[in-house]
Amino acid sequence: MTPLTTRLVGRRARLRWLHLIIGGALLMPYFLVGTVVVGLYAPGTNAFTSLSAQFSAFGYALPMAAVTALLPTARPLSVAAARALCGPAPDRPLADGPAASRQARVRSAAWFTLHVGLGGIISGMTLALVPFAVCVMALPFVPALRESAARDVGPALDHPWLLAVAPPAGAAMLVALAGCAAAAGALLADRAPVLLGPTPDDRLAVAERRAAELAVRNRLARELHDSVGHALSAVTLQAGAARRVLDSDPEFVRQALTAIEETTRRTVGELDAVLGLLRQDVEGPGALAGPGLDALGGLLARCGVPVRYEADGDPGTVPGPVSAEAYRIVQEGLSNALRHGVPGSPVRLRLGVGRRELTLVLDSARPPGPPAVRPGGGRGLTGVAERALLLGGAAEAGPRDDGVWRLAARLPLHAPAKEPR
Repeated sequence: MTPLTTRLVGRRARLRWLHLIIGGALLMPYFLVGTVVVGLYAPGTNAFTSLSAQFSAFGYALPMAAVTALLPTARPLSVAAARALCGPAPDRPLADGPAASRQARVRSAAWFTLHVGLGGIISGMTLALVPFAVCVMALPFVPALRESAARDVGPALDHPWLLAVAPPAGAAMLVALAGCAAAAGALLADRAPVLLGPTPDDRLAVAERRAAELAVRNRLARELHDSVGHALSAVTLQAGAARRVLDSDPEFVRQALTAIEETTRRTVGELDAVLGLLRQDVEGPGALAGPGLDALGGLLARCGVPVRYEADGDPGTVPGPVSAEAYRIVQEGLSNALRHGVPGSPVRLRLGVGRRELTLVLDSARPPGPPAVRPGGGRGLTGVAERALLLGGAAEAGPRDDGVWRLAARLPLHAPAKEPR
């Protein structure tokens, strides 16, 4: 096919023509109501034979179509038809889902009105012009058709030249119809991304959904890092200590192996719980809540370092989400003390439960010199800061002048929790 033929009757042109025919079919109920309205103010007028009455009914039909297209569910149907038949540009995407905002509904109504309006015109032209053009092309070859036409137009058909130009004239009518359909289809394809594409509100909603998904993924990563990372650090320390005294202190080795068993069993349970959340929807900070401050005693007993624990107030009164986040912050602080602290040096942990907030301070001794950096490490303190921010609090960590590494956090007890953006 030549480029012109492809534009007029190629596959894409035929699909767009079909799309317009569907638009004309969708217009018919509104057009019939319009003919009723025309009959009310112009009694005796036949809307199917009077051209002016037809245009009046068409004018009444379009506003009614626009009003019905304001329904939110109208956009998904229009988008599906446009994608399948209209063929908009791939780099100009159409919106998914119902029209939620007022702007989206107005655009959807404008598209539906344009679709049924152009579809009604092209459908009417197709129904009227195709049979007429075929009859014109057949005039020189069908005597009965010439006799029937002569009764309507008179002796004009007696001219031989008129019969000679009838076939090309009929073909020109069909080409003109194909050109009109192609132009109308191209117009719809060009306007589809504008009227059916995502509005600013749609883009904002998509961005918010992506931010929420990323926030959940970050929370899952923090849970895995804190629970598994702490367990591996404790197991590594206990296994190394047991290896060094394997021959001289069997009782210590037995205790170390028992601690390793308990730690790995507990961590496997926490890992299963976190991985299970990957297969379901996770919403809100409580959905990922793990152990709380009520389990702090067990954590301190098996962490692998001596801990001096002081509590001001009752940790059992701390709300569940705050308690779970505080537990993970303490767990991360102890993991850092295991990895980077002076071996055998005690860690000091102080909890303060006030009326409005929970304060947490963890001090550990560090050897002189810059801290060792693990390849791929450094996520733990970032996770601590995110946990505190999640509850509307704050956390900070760093060395002090007296050689102590301090991790401090403030967690509001009653502030609404929200994911960081």
